[in-house]
Amino acid sequence: MKTLYFDCSMGAAGDMLTAALLELLPDKAGFVQRLNAIGIPGVQYRAETSVKCGISGTHMAVTVDGVEEHAHPHAHHETPDTHEHHHHAHSGMLGIAHLVQAHLDLPERVRHDVLAVYQLLAEAESKVHGVPVEEIHFHEVGSLDAVADVAAVCLLIHTLKPERILCSPIHVGCGQLQCAHGLMPVPAPATAELLRDVPIYGGTIQGELCTPTGAALLRYYVNEFGPMPVLRTEAIGYGMGRKDFPAANCVRALLGQTEDSADQVLELHCNLDDMTGEAVGFAVERLLEAGALDVWTQAIGMKKSRPGILLCVLCKPSDRGIMLSQLFRHTTTLGVREAILNRSVLERRVETVETAFGPLQRKTASGFGVERVKYEHEDLARIAREQGCSLDEIQKAFPRGGRCPSAHTGADGGPSNDTPSPQSRP
Repeated sequence: MKTLYFDCSMGAAGDMLTAALLELLPDKAGFVQRLNAIGIPGVQYRAETSVKCGISGTHMAVTVDGVEEHAHPHAHHETPDTHEHHHHAHSGMLGIAHLVQAHLDLPERVRHDVLAVYQLLAEAESKVHGVPVEEIHFHEVGSLDAVADVAAVCLLIHTLKPERILCSPIHVGCGQLQCAHGLMPVPAPATAELLRDVPIYGGTIQGELCTPTGAALLRYYVNEFGPMPVLRTEAIGYGMGRKDFPAANCVRALLGQTEDSADQVLELHCNLDDMTGEAVGFAVERLLEAGALDVWTQAIGMKKSRPGILLCVLCKPSDRGIMLSQLFRHTTTLGVREAILNRSVLERRVETVETAFGPLQRKTASGFGVERVKYEHEDLARIAREQGCSLDEIQKAFPRGGRCPSAHTGADGGPSNDTPSPQSRP
């Protein structure tokens, strides 16, 4: 399986991720030309050779009207975001969306990814500052050089087409940093919000090592955070930051092949003979909400010839404590049995594709020489209701890339040639 692994032992910023991914391509110069043709007003990309602690890599310089905005002598990466107005025109989500959709020469899938990353940033800023998302005005993250970073990373990943993206725990730095509101802790509040549930650590290096832009990009793209798996490496890229530290200030990207996935799961199960069906259903809902991978029940016979229920929970081993707490809280069991199971799994991806009938979630599972595609049932049901089709017609039409039979029909009762076809983004 084609796998991309990010080593973020010195944090991450948009320009560092861009440079690391650029080094994975055989034609770096040609791709920089492609970036400069995107059409971000006044922006120019320039790949420069950079050496940190004896390691040669690439620094991606982004200039806006000839000025590299990240070049302030006291800044490691961009300053964290705020909701105050910035001198750039494209400071809010509406401005960013207009710029991306109306002016940038990008594949439609990449436009979607850029705006999705900015939506994560806006939601983090909204929570940090207590301001509705629609009122968020980015500070440095809304500037054109940050738009350039996000667009470049999204286009690079679209070009590389990894099937799976993994990342190390993220070094965020420590201490304090100066921003428009004064001193704030490292990681910046927006960065900390974006990295909820992601393994991070502070270390001893003073300064902001992971920026909001870097955090948002990793949050959006990374499938799993943890140690590097067994990887047959095909290409390695080093994306350098501007500042020097005792350790090499870079993001390292490794692209290669991993084996089909296998992992371990924990199975918890208990016997119940004194709960109503409604109470068992409530417990199942609570277990799933708490993060169980699966929950199911089975009718069994128990002592004294009582009919009972076997309740089984499948979860990650790290969630054992949470699941046990939910089982004892929401069932009448006095004991829970457990077993570690080895399992082989297909890699799963969920993406939103645009169709003539609105957005549709597509689930892809691949590995072990097979690939399966399935569309979200609720989305198919919505389209069937809106178009007056049966669910069976919609289910048969979309996997073939066909048309909704009742949207427009030809003389033979089939779809006419001018029927809008649900087109997936590339």
